[in-house]
Amino acid sequence: MMNKKNSKIALMLVASAVSVALTGCGSDGDDGKDGNPGLPGGTPAEAIEQLNLEVLSVTYENDNPTIKVYATNEDDEPVVGLSSFEVKKVAQLIPAGATGAGNSAEWQSIGSQSSFTDNKNGSYNFTIETEGYNAELTQRYNLIAKAGTLLDGVTEVPHTELSQDFSGEGYDALYTKNIVSHEVCTKCHAEGEPITTRHSSYYTQETCATCHSTNLSTESQWKHLIHNIHNSNKSFTDKNDKEYTGVEAEALIQNNCQSCHVESEELTEWGNWTRIPTMETCTSCHTGIDFVAGEGHSQQSDNSNCIACHNASWTEEIHTGGFEQKKAFIDMYGLTSTLMVNSDKTATISVTITDAAGSAVDASTLVSKIQRIETITNVGPNFPIMGYNASPGNGQAKVAYDLVRNGELGENVSVEAGALQYTLPVLPFGEYSPAGIQDTDTAFTFIGLEMCNDGTAAVDCGDDIATTSMKADLVFGTLSGEAASMRHTDSVAFNTCENCHGETFEIHKGYHAGFIMTEQLGRENADGEVIVGVDGCVTCHTPDGTYASGGNQGALEMKLHSVHGEQDIISDCTQCHNDFNLDAFKLKGALATSAGEYTTPITATCASCHGFDEIKAHAEGQGGVVNGTYEDANASAQVEFCMGCHKPTIFDHTAVNM
Repeated sequence: MMNKKNSKIALMLVASAVSVALTGCGSDGDDGKDGNPGLPGGTPAEAIEQLNLEVLSVTYENDNPTIKVYATNEDDEPVVGLSSFEVKKVAQLIPAGATGAGNSAEWQSIGSQSSFTDNKNGSYNFTIETEGYNAELTQRYNLIAKAGTLLDGVTEVPHTELSQDFSGEGYDALYTKNIVSHEVCTKCHAEGEPITTRHSSYYTQETCATCHSTNLSTESQWKHLIHNIHNSNKSFTDKNDKEYTGVEAEALIQNNCQSCHVESEELTEWGNWTRIPTMETCTSCHTGIDFVAGEGHSQQSDNSNCIACHNASWTEEIHTGGFEQKKAFIDMYGLTSTLMVNSDKTATISVTITDAAGSAVDASTLVSKIQRIETITNVGPNFPIMGYNASPGNGQAKVAYDLVRNGELGENVSVEAGALQYTLPVLPFGEYSPAGIQDTDTAFTFIGLEMCNDGTAAVDCGDDIATTSMKADLVFGTLSGEAASMRHTDSVAFNTCENCHGETFEIHKGYHAGFIMTEQLGRENADGEVIVGVDGCVTCHTPDGTYASGGNQGALEMKLHSVHGEQDIISDCTQCHNDFNLDAFKLKGALATSAGEYTTPITATCASCHGFDEIKAHAEGQGGVVNGTYEDANASAQVEFCMGCHKPTIFDHTAVNM
């Protein structure tokens, strides 16, 4: 049997060859470059910033395929001399129901090949011995070119993966299994980096799904494993003795199916997860179930009867309804607040609760339904001078006070004209900060609202009553009466956080009331765009650290780096940063980087990713202080010479002045 699949590139090559024959241009390709007849090639690539792969053809002999792969760089120049190149897997797709009523479609591995022929024109041939090949099934070729060099040992090659599907005879595939897109994964996982450095060195979920096929145990198959990793109901240890607890996944996607299962015109099977429930998939999240023994579920030995009870609409509703209800409830209430600074340097905070239409609601009618209204106040938005604990600079800590707790008003809190009011103690206005006297003329309060509810409406608080964090608020007030100083929001916009965490991420719920970051925190930037920033977080994440006084790198400039760096998924500045405001360092002083020890601000920020020991000698050679005294680090804060050479951008944070 000999069949051939011609892709759009293959057709282009044929057209090119015909054109060459008709015009008498000898060996020139249709792109004007010298090349071999039938290929658009030319001079081989001398540099490869981007490696592009495409399968030109698939031919079969005795059920064993030979695939021709064409490799080019970003300039469409042929890449010759690939060394670490393989067909990681050939898999065929067993259709839904083919192995038993109710069973989902599954990839079945039938071969692999690491040996190939380099045709020296950008094309490569792989001939693969298969086992169990079925010409009636869709075949997937999963190609991996690992990062390294060409055969010359010099020219670098970036890691590249391609999964391409064909019919069992080498033509375009008539059907495939495409439930979740690679683009959805890259909302959290960095593009062009391994999905997780804990477990493997592969970059795309298509590669993962192809390898974790039915040839493996149920626990290792993709439909089961991927849910295990992304929910917090179970924990397990992988082959490398790395533990997965699901804690990170819960923080990221909140066990929300729709974080990954996103409707898409490009994915014909995106709704497969609701239409084909199986024991193998369900037990990855729903623990304590033994279907065969009838424990935790009615007894069953196969998937043939699942759909009788778990129809698609019910499955979708039960898995997504709670999240949709939560979002609807959060949108039912908002906050509008003021902070009035008094002549004695106290400040009065007033908090008005609003309904979905933005109209004020009398707080006295809602107090019994409020679990907590938490206020956290500091001075100096660009570089707060009140620590989480007492700052060594002025001996003062942030002011945290609950206006409402467990359905009751806090002491000395009153309801005036429907608004909650409370007078804060004397604040350290006008004291020194690197940002100058203007910054310490401004106090700011971050407010969290947590309400008791039954899922759809607010209810009186009590034992076993669910609570939800609501929209947060941020308000400023000045001693002088002049316009408030505000921290910049042009480095991190919260919409980048939502890419992973979602719109209903309850930041720090539990110890705090929780903060939902929404449009009511937004401010216009110089371009007229409304930006919701993370500037309110510095009320707690102060330069002096948080509860460990620097021991956990709690300052906001470091905390997000140190926490996200531990997740094995963030490695690209653009995942979180919308820009770098390098001028912000001119407004900063020393940051607490260890218990009782301080570091100059640029060095501390860089070291939170790169490591303090690693950059210590270099930083100190440029005027920085690493884990020194509070006084020394503050005195050197505006002396470190980093920006004399370094000019990082979010696209290249290693950029320097040349």
